[in-house]
Amino acid sequence: MTDARDTGLVLDPKFDEQGLITAVVTDAGNGDVLMVAHMNAEALRLTMETGLAHFWSRSRQALWKKGETSGNMLSVRDLRIDCDQDAVWVKAAPAGPACHTGARTCFFRRVGTDGLSAVDAAD
Repeated sequence: MTDARDTGLVLDPKFDEQGLITAVVTDAGNGDVLMVAHMNAEALRLTMETGLAHFWSRSRQALWKKGETSGNMLSVRDLRIDCDQDAVWVKAAPAGPACHTGARTCFFRRVGTDGLSAVDAAD
């Protein structure tokens, strides 16, 4: 590959037609996937500058700092971008539940042939 975006060391995010990139958030301590959200350029910039995860809410059409109202902030420990720079990986230390439902992670249900089942926190 000779594409500088794919192999180089210059940050050049490839935002989609809505100006967003996917952000996958994992727990820096144990690696669990906490949530998947989206960032626009401002959210990415604020995340980099403040060390706190910021996202773009597609439902509210607004910028939001995770935990701004609940106190369940995500302190960024490592921020990575994938090979073609259209997704970011946020490794964070959560100050509380990551999910808006109050669950530790947004991925608290398992999909099976009989439908959904709750996932034990130890799973």
